[in-house]
Order: sequence, then structure tokens, then C-alpha cells
Amino acid sequence: MRIRIVDAFTDRPFAGNPAGVLLLDAFPTDDWLQKVAREVNHAETAFTHRLPDHPEADWALRWFTPAAEVALCGHATLATAHVLHGTGAHEGPVRFATRSGVLTATPGEDGSFTLDFPTAPLTAAEIPDGVAEALGAEPLAVFDTGPNVGDLLVELADEKTVRALNPDHRSLGAFSERGIIATARAEDPAGGYDFVSRCFFPNLGIDEDPVTGSAHTALAPFWSQRLGRPALTGLQASPRSGLVRTEVRGDRTLLGGRAVTVIDGELLA
Repeated sequence: MRIRIVDAFTDRPFAGNPAGVLLLDAFPTDDWLQKVAREVNHAETAFTHRLPDHPEADWALRWFTPAAEVALCGHATLATAHVLHGTGAHEGPVRFATRSGVLTATPGEDGSFTLDFPTAPLTAAEIPDGVAEALGAEPLAVFDTGPNVGDLLVELADEKTVRALNPDHRSLGAFSERGIIATARAEDPAGGYDFVSRCFFPNLGIDEDPVTGSAHTALAPFWSQRLGRPALTGLQASPRSGLVRTEVRGDRTLLGGRAVTVIDGELLA
């Protein structure tokens, strides 16, 4: 069985967010899927198979972290679309049936893909006791991101503060279902991005996620409202780093980026 490792939201190897991708004939047991994801040991491993008789989708898609299945994942969706097109398994826009409804990945002429995802509903919340100590920085404001994303979005004072974070990962898990999105406005308007973020998901076995597409369904409306523009670019300032183009269209958010296959091998188990 072929397995690929794809770096997503980047145009070069060893950057962006790596995802495992497996094209299957059908989904085996959940136990097997979880074991493969644990073996791959990246933030997510994506499993997909054709849906020849589905009226609204072309492929079924599921995502697993090393610890659990998740309801929404951007970078592994981008990685899967990249593999489907790179292998000739699919042409044109790809419609995926997922736990978060039908998600579409549309190829661009430059080799990028644009994902059509649900916009995360943001609800202002009180700053929880202890979150500043766990994160290592004082929040300006915090927001709940709804059930699909399941994070606490934390606005910080500036880009320098986001980049310098060294949180207590064990403590962060107490503040939301999945983890924390820390964000601030970009310091340099000419730097090629409008806002920065970092994402910490201890409850999924991921201390820091390199580039998180699903988080940008919350970051996009958050910063679009503040900056007065529907189309923005976010930089996720993890050690691997990656850019995500975003555009808010009401209850949908478009996420754009590129991907690179770095490993193409065989799964023997």
C-alpha cells in the first residue's frame, strides 16, 4: 500500500506542515487507522477512498492525529488533493465527504489549491484564570471558535510576543477541547502577511502544530473584521513556518496554499 508524506502550506520540502496520505479502496477499522496515524506520528494522517455513487462528493476523507480522529483538518486536506492530482487519480476540483460536511479543493494554474471550508463562529469569552501563566503571555482578548475547530483563540499584544511563546503544554489542555490559537497583527505591513499565529494542541498529542488550516477558519474572520478586508494572508510562525491565504465569504472561508511530496513509499502492515 502506497503512503506519501506531503508538506502542506509551503512550496519547499521540510517546511509547512507534514501529513501522511493514504489512498484506499475503503476505510478499514478505526483501530487500524489510528495505529497507522500513530506510526506516521505527524500532526495528521489523511485516509481517503473514492465515492463513485455519492451525489455530492468524489472522495471520502478522514483525518487522524497520533492520539485521535479530528473533525476538521486543512493541511491534510490540501496534502490529499495534492496527491490525488499528482498521481492522476483525480482531475479538477475535488469534493471530499468529511465529518464537517463536503469540503472542496480547487486546483490553481500555479499548482496551488484553494480549500472551501466552513467559517468558524467566534464568540467572545472571559479570559480564563491561569491561561496567561500557561501560555506565557497576557491575552488582550479570547474567543471560543465553535465545535468544528474546538480551540480558544487568544489575541496577544504583538508579533514579537507570539514568536517568543514557550508555553506549558500540559497546562494548556485545560482551556479548550483541542488547544490554543495565539495570534497578533503583523508588525511589518510590507512583510507579505497580515497576521501571525501559533497553535498548540496538547489534547491531540501535538504540542505545536506547524501550520494549521482549520485554525485559519477562525483567524480569517477575526482579522478580516479588524483589518477591513476579506482577503488576507496569515503566517504561522512555528519553527517550520508556512503561509495560508484566506478569504472570508460569509459562512465559508477559502484557504489557499501549495504542497510538496517529500516521501513516497510503501506501508507493509
